[in-house]
Order: sequence, then C-alpha cells, then structure tokens
Amino acid sequence: MVWLIMWPIISAIIGTFWLQGADGGRRFSLESYAFFFSDKYSLDNLYVTLWTTVVTAALLLLICLPIAIYLRFAKGALPAYVQGLAIFPMFVPSIILAYAFIRTIGPNGTVDIMLNAVGLPKIRSPYLTPWGPVIGLVWDHIPLTVLILLSGLGGVSTQSVDAARDVGAGRLSVFWYIILPRIGNSILVALSFAVLGIFSAFTLPYVLGPAAPEMMGPFMQRTFRDVGDPLAATTQAVIAFCFCILFGIFYVRSVAKNRGGAN
Repeated sequence: MVWLIMWPIISAIIGTFWLQGADGGRRFSLESYAFFFSDKYSLDNLYVTLWTTVVTAALLLLICLPIAIYLRFAKGALPAYVQGLAIFPMFVPSIILAYAFIRTIGPNGTVDIMLNAVGLPKIRSPYLTPWGPVIGLVWDHIPLTVLILLSGLGGVSTQSVDAARDVGAGRLSVFWYIILPRIGNSILVALSFAVLGIFSAFTLPYVLGPAAPEMMGPFMQRTFRDVGDPLAATTQAVIAFCFCILFGIFYVRSVAKNRGGAN
C-alpha cells in the first residue's frame, strides 16, 4: 500500500507545490492551483463532474433502494429473476455498454429507426450530452449498489415489519420508521462507493459525454497526453482526490461505527 498507493499520492501532491524554477532549483508555489481555479474551462469541467456525480448518485438511490427492498421481502420465483437482471450489468464491460448505448438510443439508433417506422419524430439523443454519462454510469453501478443495500436490509427482521403492519402501519410508515433507520449506514456506504466510482470514471464519460465541458477523468487524460502538461494533469488529479477523500472519510466512519456498535 505504501509503495503502490501512498507514495505516488504523496509525491504527486508535493510535486504540485514544489515547482522547478528557471535556475533549476525548487521553490514553493501555488501557481498550478491558482491557474485551475481561475480558468473557466477547468472550473466548468469540475462543475460538470460534480453535477454528474450528484445526479447519478441520486438516481442510483431512487432506483436501487426499491429494488433491494423488493428483493429482501418478496417471495416466490420472480425475485430471483429480478436479482439476476439487477446484477447482470456487473458482467458487461464499460466499452460494450457504451457501444450498446450508442447503437440503441444514439443518433439513427434502434429507437430512432423504430420511431421512424411508425411515423413518429426522432428523439433528442442523450449521446454526447451531459446526460449520456449519467445513464451509462447509473446502469454500470446498479449491481454493487443493490448488493450493498440488500446486505444492509438483511439486518431488518421480517418480524419487526410484520409487527408494525399488525398495528396498522402503512408501507410508508414501515419504510420510514422501521427500515430506513436500520439501513442508514448501508446507504452511506453504497453512496460512497458510487461517488468514488463516478468521480473517477473515464471510459463512459469519454465515449458518451460531450467534448466540452468534460468530466475530470477525460480532462486529466487529455491534459496529459494531448496538451502535454503533466503538472496541470497532476494538479487536476490532486483536486479530484481531495473531493474523493471526503466520501472516503464517510465510508471509513461508517465502517468504524458499525464495528463499534457490534462490540
């Protein structure tokens, strides 16, 4: 961990503060960060990354929480098929997903062809718009989010739910007073993993997103390879790391809280 993770992080952070001067010596400077936070294009990329992260995380919670609750309490053969469908995206590579997305709802894709066949106008494709990566990232993160929430729901006993229903509690009351308080940590863990994955995503934003503004992953890659500015790319990586570490702290605190409660 020190060699592969900690040291590269520390050296990258130090390298963005101690810059090489014209005389070959090193000096402390905040020039790279000052440029980032004064450059409109860089700030637009950071904003679209934060927007994509928030919207995707919210959609994941809205989609996956009902699925997880259904899988926890439903009986019969149908839940097994629903769980299989929810986990299926885990086995689809991101590049295949992006290609399928383009061929299905991209310009002149399957949906457009079907609409044209029945005389309906074409839809406005989310491909190459900020919504393109959102749709792809939601699909890509459904399996892990559902599994984490389903694991947390394992701590909700069926007896407590049945007892609440016996005294007249409705579905909303059961969810708000019985289920939600017991899966709060699981929701936080699921959102932390999702945010970390979304913020650092590259393939789906690169293929499905617009050329400008772009998310931080493609932005860093383009700055390093196309622009040839390793210092600016490293600065962007450090800024992205600072945002990600905030959610990492939430995850660590949640795990520590769970272990403390268990003891």
